[in-house]
Amino acid sequence: MGDKGKRRAIAATPIGSYFKERTTPGSQPALKSVLASEQVKHKVKLGLARWIIDAQIPFHAIQSPYFQPALDGVAAIGPGFKGPSYDEMRVHLLADLKKEYQFLVEGYRSSWKRTGCTLMADGWTDQRQCTLINFLVYCPAGMSFVKSVDASDMIKTVDTLFKLFAEVIEWVGSSNIVYVVTDNAANYVSAGKLIHEKYPNIFWSPCAAHCINLILKDIASLPHIADLASRASKVTVFVYNHMIFLSWLRKRKEWKEIVRPGVTRFATVFITLKSIYDHKEDLQSLVIDKYFTSHKLSKSVNGKMVSSIILDSKFWEDCFTTVMLVGPLIKLLRLVDADEKPSLRIVYAGMQRAKINIKTMFRNMK
Repeated sequence: MGDKGKRRAIAATPIGSYFKERTTPGSQPALKSVLASEQVKHKVKLGLARWIIDAQIPFHAIQSPYFQPALDGVAAIGPGFKGPSYDEMRVHLLADLKKEYQFLVEGYRSSWKRTGCTLMADGWTDQRQCTLINFLVYCPAGMSFVKSVDASDMIKTVDTLFKLFAEVIEWVGSSNIVYVVTDNAANYVSAGKLIHEKYPNIFWSPCAAHCINLILKDIASLPHIADLASRASKVTVFVYNHMIFLSWLRKRKEWKEIVRPGVTRFATVFITLKSIYDHKEDLQSLVIDKYFTSHKLSKSVNGKMVSSIILDSKFWEDCFTTVMLVGPLIKLLRLVDADEKPSLRIVYAGMQRAKINIKTMFRNMK
């Protein structure tokens, strides 16, 4: 039997049989055992991949800190382990996990008295356009979710917000809380002042990510920047509304899709400008190519407008300048908006670096 035949035979052998093979180190059977072991690992990984794809589980679920311990537990039991049934999962195991997390939160609560904690309010809108406010408590031991309030039919006045916060503060313990962190909206700022008046030991602080977003919003609202973003949007809309040109661009070497603006994040305006600038050569190659110039769409009003924007050197210069201007702020926003929260000194240092970079860039410019 040739090498290929041997490999096929190994692949066809039941997985459990590999665990029974024992060979002397350095011998030829030992090499076969190594090959067999690699085949076993590959088969197991294929089985996991097949289950993940069939169940439509997102691939990033593998990055969960609980993934490898679960595999270690199964491997410790050995072959023949039967996973939980549907009923076990939705009834008994779910109830046990709930109790486990309740004990975990109680452990966090015991540390609030020792180290103090921060109460955070996170307002957001779900897919059904319901306005929700999540209350969370952070301490060095970990972060815990307290409650979620549906504020869809609620007028978020200063008094209403103050009552909501006061209720949560009493549950956490006013003597345990050091800071209350919210976004920088005027009603939240006023509610923070009322909280400090009633609880002198509690101080209000704005969310760093929201403050940077507001800075980016102010920059994006400048007439020149708004006009630049509008022209960039016209280019993107034209390209993506005409598949005949988009197909031509997608055939370009190392082509990546243009990032289009989101509706909630002000940073996406500048990320879009950066993406447009990165596609400068591709877009200019398109509008001067015979494929475009000979098409009737190139002679339309929108076609002529988009072509003039793409061939305008001042447009590209302004895109580059704007991207360089907000680059340090975007970098800082990613830092403070990441899962691993930086300390306040890192936020201050990052803001100072952003200021220095922007000043350096415009040092010799009016």
